[in-house]
Amino acid sequence: MNTASDTAALPSSHGAAHRQVARPRFDQRTGPATVAVFVGLLVIGILYSGYSLFHDVDSSNAPTTSWLPFALLGVALLIALGFEFVNGFHDTANAVATVIYTHSLPPNFAVMWSGMFNFIGVLVSSGAVAFGIISLLPVELILQVGSGAGFAMVFALLIAAILWNLATWWLGLPASSSHTLIGSIIGVGVANALMNGRDGTAGVDWAQATSVGYTLLLSPVVGFVCAALLLIVLRAFVKNQELYQEPKVDSPPPWWIRGLLILTCTGVSFAHGSNDGQKGMGLIMLILVGTVPLTYGLNRAMPANDMNRFAAVAQATQQSLAKAAPGAAPADPRKTLTTYIRTNEMNADVVPALAALTGSIGSQVGHYGTLAAVPADAVGNVRNDMYLASETISHIKKKGGAGFDHDTQANVDAFKQELDASTKFIPLWVKVAVAIALGLGTMVGWKRIVVTVGEKIGKTHLTYAQGASAEVVAMLTIGAADMYGLPVSTTHVLSSGVAGTMAANRSGLQLATLRNLALAWVLTLPAAMLLSGLLYWALRHLF
Repeated sequence: MNTASDTAALPSSHGAAHRQVARPRFDQRTGPATVAVFVGLLVIGILYSGYSLFHDVDSSNAPTTSWLPFALLGVALLIALGFEFVNGFHDTANAVATVIYTHSLPPNFAVMWSGMFNFIGVLVSSGAVAFGIISLLPVELILQVGSGAGFAMVFALLIAAILWNLATWWLGLPASSSHTLIGSIIGVGVANALMNGRDGTAGVDWAQATSVGYTLLLSPVVGFVCAALLLIVLRAFVKNQELYQEPKVDSPPPWWIRGLLILTCTGVSFAHGSNDGQKGMGLIMLILVGTVPLTYGLNRAMPANDMNRFAAVAQATQQSLAKAAPGAAPADPRKTLTTYIRTNEMNADVVPALAALTGSIGSQVGHYGTLAAVPADAVGNVRNDMYLASETISHIKKKGGAGFDHDTQANVDAFKQELDASTKFIPLWVKVAVAIALGLGTMVGWKRIVVTVGEKIGKTHLTYAQGASAEVVAMLTIGAADMYGLPVSTTHVLSSGVAGTMAANRSGLQLATLRNLALAWVLTLPAAMLLSGLLYWALRHLF
């Protein structure tokens, strides 16, 4: 389907003759200027990221007794950025297929336009999705991310996600990169639990996984239904028949519908960057924390004045928690909280343990004065304590709280904000590196899935109205998910939106393609779990 031609036969109903319709030109070769821009951006990204990383490590006076951690860091960063690059060319079709098949933009220009707004979307993203993804990982591996088990975890889930994305891309199937990554994370969690003699279900935060699963499950339904309804509403109020007919050969749509299609393509690209780009950011931050904890374990940029407030909030929170659950703290509060996060089983020791850990964190921060002053041998412990406390508060809140009164809950929430500001941060160079990887990825290998979305979902050519309806729904859905910090599948929303418009238009659906899409959707989770689980087992033995 990637051969160049001005027209191509699209499948029609059983026994009917194939019709010749306007097919985009895919024979336009990449010019030297485009190649120069691609290579230039790649070089700039490498140099800027390398310089920023060196500067950060040097300014933190991190000890360099061995170059092995830095070698692992380089490999891990390449794999993480490779995932974002593959994510870029795997998911580009979801933004550009409609503008290409309605002749609103030439193919090569469309993918460069999409890449630019993917880049911008990553740069302005909030980071909420990044740390939401991390919270799916097993707590004991997060706490020892710099160990062999921690590196095995990161390598296994990234390599598994890349392999499955490449496999589905090769087959031209618009599978979800978000779905794949979450399956890889669950696979690592289950494998880790089994290798440590526990039930496989104990290796994953199933409450968070269920929340993400609902989002991924609902996204294709939302795409299908809303795009179909939008097309029906458009037909009822806009009577211009040209919008509901196949595009003419090499003829762009009316200026206003063309503007809408380009706007929605831009919006989907931007939303994709701001949502999907964060997944790579979160994993890169894990890698950085594991390899150079003194530099990236704590937010060293926080001023001393903020630390005074931090210590005061910690003290008030400890007192509130001690009042809410009087009694002696367990001998090992960290073990109590780690077990609670892993099992989600509340007991009488959890709140006293949280109170004790909160007091310990406040004392340490007050003693050092600033996060930048925390010595190298204490950074890991301080960060782990902060992570444990933050995740415990999140779990308690998801369960409806622990009977806290209004003042206690207010103190706990304020303390969590301080904890997250101290540990959940993303340096600008990480955003730039991910933005370049995702943006450049959109310019490579996009044809396979573009053809699937544009030609193989419906039995007729995509009309202007269908393309606009699917893109508007995708743009709004992904944007809303990003606001709430939820990872949503761009692929599922857009491809199901196209199918919804075909159904609403009574154009007919190609059941073979839909069956393959559904099969990819069903198989992605178990395949990614199996791949990452096996890789984690192998890498644990290697490390």
